[in-house]
Amino acid sequence: MGHFSSMFNGLAKSLLIKKGQSSGHFGGGETVEAMAKEAKKNELILRSSGTVYVNGSDNFATIFSKRGEKGVNQDCFIVWEEFGCQEDMTFCGIFDGHGPWGHFVAKRVRKTMPTSLLRNWQEALAEASVSSDFDLESEKKLQRFNIWKHSYLKTCAAVDRDLGQHRKIDSFHSGTTALTIVRQGDLMVVANVGDSRAVLATTSDDGCLVPVQLTVDFKPNLPQEAERITRCKGRVFCLQDEPGVHRVWLPNEESPGLAMSRAFGDYCVKDFGLISVPEVTQRHITGKDQFVVLATDGVWDVVSNQEAVDIVSSTPDREKSAKRLVEHAVRGWKCKRRGIAMDDISAICLFFHSANSPCS
Repeated sequence: MGHFSSMFNGLAKSLLIKKGQSSGHFGGGETVEAMAKEAKKNELILRSSGTVYVNGSDNFATIFSKRGEKGVNQDCFIVWEEFGCQEDMTFCGIFDGHGPWGHFVAKRVRKTMPTSLLRNWQEALAEASVSSDFDLESEKKLQRFNIWKHSYLKTCAAVDRDLGQHRKIDSFHSGTTALTIVRQGDLMVVANVGDSRAVLATTSDDGCLVPVQLTVDFKPNLPQEAERITRCKGRVFCLQDEPGVHRVWLPNEESPGLAMSRAFGDYCVKDFGLISVPEVTQRHITGKDQFVVLATDGVWDVVSNQEAVDIVSSTPDREKSAKRLVEHAVRGWKCKRRGIAMDDISAICLFFHSANSPCS
């Protein structure tokens, strides 16, 4: 934890200097954009199917995506190693667009969220460093999570606002989910907007690898979600030809029929219960935790949490684990959901330990 303390002090100090030099507004935006460009140049950012691994890092990430049968692939993703130029930080995100402009919305959120989050995190660190009640030593872990949670809430509000103001992207009837994680040393912060899912693979006391679902699938029929939607005059019900698939509808129209209760964009129903507020949670990674899978609902519609863990853990070549999981889901759609157009299917597998580690 000493690394975090030194990082905090140095980063916060530099940011306060920049803030003091700016004209009443935090001037870290250009710095964050420069970090992103440098990371991309050094191949620390991955935005297509493949792998990312940095020598000396415990993290190893692999990504794979398969277009469905509904047109253009509206899934997209990102893995950013050494997030914010911090050696112990990694950012992962997976985004599932929907609607006529869904693929543009998803890509826009993929572009704006990491840099906005990094900027807000830096600001929160700087503010916390001058707070009279900030005690880094006694409440280190709690403070770290609270800073990330505050940063995520602020970021998601800003990202949704950006979409509404974007002149070239029509997000009135289109939107995207967003599932992201930040790993900072032994802390993993998970932020979820929508119905993608994060599942952790951890070792049980008897030595078996078991799944731990880290997120809630925000479907409209969840009690707290349905209550909010109906309170805002929106409606939640299933179509006759889709039993069990609950959707969000406008008060007096058979539109838009969203199958999730939280999303960026979709301004046609933002006044009727749809929100872009993330659920932010934490997990402290131990030696028993092996990897985490982030996947869009195209995977989870046909693959159970245990199946996903078994598939990834049994793949001899870790570089192919995400591809193998996606291919298994494709076969699942053909067998279990015949006659239904296959959804886009995407997955990120982030391993916590190097291949030759005793923990792996």
